Amino acid sequence: QVQLVESGGGLVQAGGSLRLSCAASGSIGSFAAMGWYRQAPGSERELVARSLNGGSIDYADSVKGRFTISRDSAKNAVYLQMNSLKPEDTAVYYCHAIRLGSSYWGQGTQVTVSS
Repeated sequence: QVQLVESGGGLVQAGGSLRLSCAASGSIGSFAAMGWYRQAPGSERELVARSLNGGSIDYADSVKGRFTISRDSAKNAVYLQMNSLKPEDTAVYYCHAIRLGSSYWGQGTQVTVSS
């Protein structure tokens, strides 16, 4: 069983920065992909950024140039550095990982950006 635990959310003013962390524990091996999704109230969950084995990285257009995903495969951890935050970035952020065809989610961490 794989568990993903996020940390680093909180309240920040517009223009500020936050760094999210996600660590995997349990019966784990290497993950084919690790990344971050977010869900704002009344909206569907959407991809923010993901890191694939082999080095490929995808970002949502809305965060390009502001957010940076990084991954520590040795620790089975993934991070999201969020700079120049905007009120529209307010959402619950979920860590996501894929291993052997199975999809895993963290419990989510709230990010609130005040104007």
